[in-house]
Amino acid sequence: MSTYLFTSESVTEGHPDKVCDQISDAILDAYITKDRNARVACEVAVTTDLVVIMGEISANCEIDLEKVVRDTIRKIGYDKDEYGFNANTCEIMVRLGKQSPDIAMGVDNAVETKESTEKEIGAGDQGMMFGYANDETEEYMPLAITLAHKIAKRLADVRNEGIIKYIRPDGKAQVTVEYENDIPKRIDTIVVSSQHEPNIPIEQIKEDIIREVVNYVIPKNMIDENTKYLINPTGSFVLGGPAGDTGLTGRKIIVDTYGGYARHGGGAFSGKDPTKVDRSAAYMARHVAKSIVASGYAKKCEVQIAYAIGKANPVSIYVDTFGTGKISNEELIKKIKHTFDLKPRSIIDKLNLRRPIYSKTSVYGHFGKIEDSLTWEKVEKM
Repeated sequence: MSTYLFTSESVTEGHPDKVCDQISDAILDAYITKDRNARVACEVAVTTDLVVIMGEISANCEIDLEKVVRDTIRKIGYDKDEYGFNANTCEIMVRLGKQSPDIAMGVDNAVETKESTEKEIGAGDQGMMFGYANDETEEYMPLAITLAHKIAKRLADVRNEGIIKYIRPDGKAQVTVEYENDIPKRIDTIVVSSQHEPNIPIEQIKEDIIREVVNYVIPKNMIDENTKYLINPTGSFVLGGPAGDTGLTGRKIIVDTYGGYARHGGGAFSGKDPTKVDRSAAYMARHVAKSIVASGYAKKCEVQIAYAIGKANPVSIYVDTFGTGKISNEELIKKIKHTFDLKPRSIIDKLNLRRPIYSKTSVYGHFGKIEDSLTWEKVEKM
């Protein structure tokens, strides 16, 4: 019998890095709403009462950036001076340019277009993207990251609904799952850190979070007398959010994907329009991997797709089913090539990515959410 522990983490919407992801995707959605072909590469940095908007945007429209930024921060819950970060008063600094003409040329006219009458768009950059799925949960996601997301989301819910009135926006969750022969058997450790108002006894924080957050989310059959609870382990978490730590778009890529259970190509998602294969091809790789598992070809599957800048066709496709495949990886690759068109334009069209859907993805994971608008989560029979 093989027994091991695996841990994944998630963060709440008030975590400084997640604040940046949400602002980046809110700006992207605002542009795509007015110009579906907008080219957006928007990154955000935050610190005490300061927001810096950076990147390259080319669009046939104008948006009220300040309103988008302030509305996003206000929705997260930073609207008081005592938080050190206030949507109503923070300084907003904008440093935006237009997309490089060298990049635009390769995206607008793929190398293959020169040899064909059918126009293709090229990949906006080189790189490799990974998609993953397994049968541990109904979402076809690893259990640890699924539960970590649910705890982090519940932390926000109990704050927004006034169930725990002293909680503030920043927070983290971490779940350690014990496996036997690659099957989740129990939860070994649960770590929750939640920002709170001053002078709240740690005993009360622990009791409230275990009752209203942990017990609300974690299946009872996964908990036993040996499960460990670490709630605000330092004892105090008053100063948080951008006032406690700087934030930056794209710094939580493992939280955004599979919690470390699968590989990651290195490219972040938020603030990037779908011509950027860092985002669109990662979504497609997830769609392919999930379809393989849901179709019964494997219990777990990882798909890698790699691109060269300016080229439409991927330079390579790789599949690993970790010994769980019903057919060989080589046969699976043939099925992928037969079923899925992995050129950027085809991915954008198939997944309908030129829509303002990206704010939904910017917190609590880009994968595993069952919503009709998140088309990459749909299963395609192979």
